[in-house]
Amino acid sequence: MRVLVIGGGGREHALVLSLSLSTHVQEVFCCPGNPGISQIAQCAPIQISDFAKLAEFASSNKIDLTIVGPDEPLADGIVDFFEERNLKIFGPRKAAAKLEWSKYFAKEFMLRRNIPTAKYAAFDTREHAIAYAYSRKLPIVIKADGLAKGKGVAVVHSHEGAIGAINACFDGKFGESGKLVIIEDFLPGREASVFAICDGEDYALLPTAQDYKRLLDGNKGPNTGGMGARSPHPLMDANILEKVEQRVIRPTLQGMKEEGKPFKGFLYVGLMIDYDKNPYVVEFNCRLGDPETQVVLPLLECDLFEVLVKATEGNLGQYKGRLPSADLNGRGAAVTVILASQGYPEKVATGMPIRFRVGCSLGGQSQLLDHTGDILPEKSKIILFHAGTKLDNNRNLITSGGRVLAVTALAANEYEARRSAYAAVDKIDFAGKQYRSDIAKD
Repeated sequence: MRVLVIGGGGREHALVLSLSLSTHVQEVFCCPGNPGISQIAQCAPIQISDFAKLAEFASSNKIDLTIVGPDEPLADGIVDFFEERNLKIFGPRKAAAKLEWSKYFAKEFMLRRNIPTAKYAAFDTREHAIAYAYSRKLPIVIKADGLAKGKGVAVVHSHEGAIGAINACFDGKFGESGKLVIIEDFLPGREASVFAICDGEDYALLPTAQDYKRLLDGNKGPNTGGMGARSPHPLMDANILEKVEQRVIRPTLQGMKEEGKPFKGFLYVGLMIDYDKNPYVVEFNCRLGDPETQVVLPLLECDLFEVLVKATEGNLGQYKGRLPSADLNGRGAAVTVILASQGYPEKVATGMPIRFRVGCSLGGQSQLLDHTGDILPEKSKIILFHAGTKLDNNRNLITSGGRVLAVTALAANEYEARRSAYAAVDKIDFAGKQYRSDIAKD
């Protein structure tokens, strides 16, 4: 089989790696890809917004299945576009992807379907939004309705902060996405990420994960696209996971089907687990998370391609339930630490050479490396997923975005995985490198 992955970040690198390990896959292509992806797949410099060129590429290269990584093409209807041309693609159609590209739609859907979530109100005028913010108990959560690259959410602890977040939306910081503002009550508890591969009716669960959204240690600083992740989530036992399936995933799939928007694709459920271990939905995404993908997929002990083909055909069959994975059997854990550019998540400095210190075999564009001895603890594996990297005119690796590399470690337990990840982080340098030092510490 020949597979195409659309996107060029760390999430797509993880997808390409998992798909390339399938015994059914002969070739993997990626558009546009990145230097790390190019080591294991054929990359073509086609932008994710150019549906016509992507469809032509899939047709001319006889692609058997296309998998969409980022949210923007899903929101813009790439699945509809491909299906109209009889090209097989995995992901939700535009109408179903509205669960992500409109927070207002998602909140109203959850109310209709009795899916637990925070109390909220939506506003299309600045004055009414500010007045409502003053009426709520602090802290509160301010969200831009549409897509905002993971940065359109602000948890504010003062009315001044609320006004600033509301003004940012209405002043155009997030473009069209901020013309409608969602204000939610704050949910105390612990965040968790649950991922399901869906075929329109049934689903199969991937390993659970915890994402670290804030820029700084201690969950301080601005929201980012994600500064690290771990899998499995330490809180997500079988009892809580069953609540998530019963109260969230099943009614979501049933509701979308009944409302004429059957959901086929990756369903990401961002949760808050309260102190009584009850799950509440913080957000829906219609694709895999980044950087959670970089810890979840390496733990899978099944053929991802096989599962995605069955889901695309609307027949998950034997894969219903929890997919086989190392974490499920207590044999493994994964931790990823994001290395970000100076200035991220606002004004980002790019073009910095990336260097690997002497004595570390992480050099070049290698992405899958085993380490023993003095460099890293024994029996650990490092996977270096590229996100914001490119090659300069001399083919040297340089930074090209906010989040540069996802340093992922796999080990028998979380302690060893964390130790390995940070040992590798210490071997990678570029000017302005910033990262959190507390991923998987709590």
